[in-house]
Amino acid sequence: MVREIMRDEAFLAQKAEPAAPEDLPVAQDLLDTLAAHKDSCVGMAANMIGMNKRVIVFDNEGEYMVMFNPEIVKKSGPYQAEEGCLSLSGVRKANRWKSIKVQYQNKKFQIRFKTFTGWTAQIIQHEIDHCEGILI
Repeated sequence: MVREIMRDEAFLAQKAEPAAPEDLPVAQDLLDTLAAHKDSCVGMAANMIGMNKRVIVFDNEGEYMVMFNPEIVKKSGPYQAEEGCLSLSGVRKANRWKSIKVQYQNKKFQIRFKTFTGWTAQIIQHEIDHCEGILI
């Protein structure tokens, strides 16, 4: 189901609760909402649709990917980026890493590790910041 975009900065600034198997519908709502905003958005975190859970979805080189409970476990190549966000107005500066290794759980809640670089890594970092209650 396509959900309304959350713009309440007090809600967005909360640290997200860990996701569990009963949060699978949250991921589907995120995917539906991201698809509905594909012209202006490349990733979303659950708090952007009003769910305070550690779930993100993003465009992974043309295919949407879901991560439950993502954590960056390794990073390299710091740089400064400018980013926008559906939940916030304007463009803001953000410190990012060129390469990140992420530990996450897939839809079966199996732990996985994957390394991402470039634009995809930047998207993931933005969405994980949402999970941490960090607003750019």
